Amino acid sequence: MPVLGCALALTGTVCDDWADKTSFGFMNKMSAPVRPDAASPRFPPSQDDSLRVAISARLNDTDPQAFAQAIGRSFADYGFAIIADHGIVQTDIQAVSDDMRAFFALPYELKLKYRIKNGGGQRGYTPFGIEAAKGARLSDLKEFWHVGRDLPEDHRLYPASPKNIDVTELPGFHARATTLFRALDKLGVQILRAIALYLALAPDYFDDKVRDGNSILRLLHYPPLDAPSDAVRAEAHEDINVITLLLGAEEAGLQLLDRAGLWRAINPPPGCVVINIGDMLQRLTNNVLPSTTHRVVNPAPERMHLPRYSMPFFLHFESDFEIATLAQCISDERPDLYPQPILADAFLHERLREIKLA
Repeated sequence: MPVLGCALALTGTVCDDWADKTSFGFMNKMSAPVRPDAASPRFPPSQDDSLRVAISARLNDTDPQAFAQAIGRSFADYGFAIIADHGIVQTDIQAVSDDMRAFFALPYELKLKYRIKNGGGQRGYTPFGIEAAKGARLSDLKEFWHVGRDLPEDHRLYPASPKNIDVTELPGFHARATTLFRALDKLGVQILRAIALYLALAPDYFDDKVRDGNSILRLLHYPPLDAPSDAVRAEAHEDINVITLLLGAEEAGLQLLDRAGLWRAINPPPGCVVINIGDMLQRLTNNVLPSTTHRVVNPAPERMHLPRYSMPFFLHFESDFEIATLAQCISDERPDLYPQPILADAFLHERLREIKLA
């Protein structure tokens, strides 16, 4: 199978049989997608109207190029990929999941003491009803906790890096979250190496650009709904960062907007990580890898009494990295859509203002 880098993607060259290669360890199931005008955005479509992609990370051990092609094509087509056999220890995931549920069960007034004033929601607690999608009239129906990278005081990025805080009511909370943060960060670098191969870059192209990136682990709680609401759990949006690695997507509600303008449910097999492209990588690749619009819709009436939890890891570039379009992603057919480079930190804060966190 040929390398499908930027140049091939620009000319429309595709590998039509990629989804049929069972040796890749994944399957692709798509059926009867839901058009935006055919179903209320407040409720999910049938579980059969879904996109399922499970690519085994073990393929990367035996055939890195095949893994790169499988994951790269999924990203190019949908902006999303689902990874099985990712190697993150289940007990580490469960420990943070338990902590997350325990924290959000604390009284609201107690949780508020962990909100950092003028912190842009980058660390600690952000209450229910604060964050909103860009241009949205209503805030999302969620609350969350952010854990970032712990940098040494002599690091060049330390002065501008928000400081983490711990939860005194839950001893070991930050330590356990940091263990999961590091595991997701490691997996993220592995995925970026596959993306680099797909783009015909050196495999380690991204390594030093994200090594001490301003990445964030979000512990996310969508509370039960007492009644139908015009607001939704997460309004349609794109992620700011490079890539997002999501744990806990098995619970129904996550949907992506495909190229045909159809909403597709994302229903990963248990234990998988859902990964999507963010705006920073879309910009770097001149839209060859798209940052796909996605949302979390409200549950059907019979499930409104149930909360939803998930743990997205937003992998970022280092704050002083300049996002400038890759030369190999520019051609006469695809002119540079982003001729003005921007620092990752400036891009982040521009977007934080748009979503009402700064």
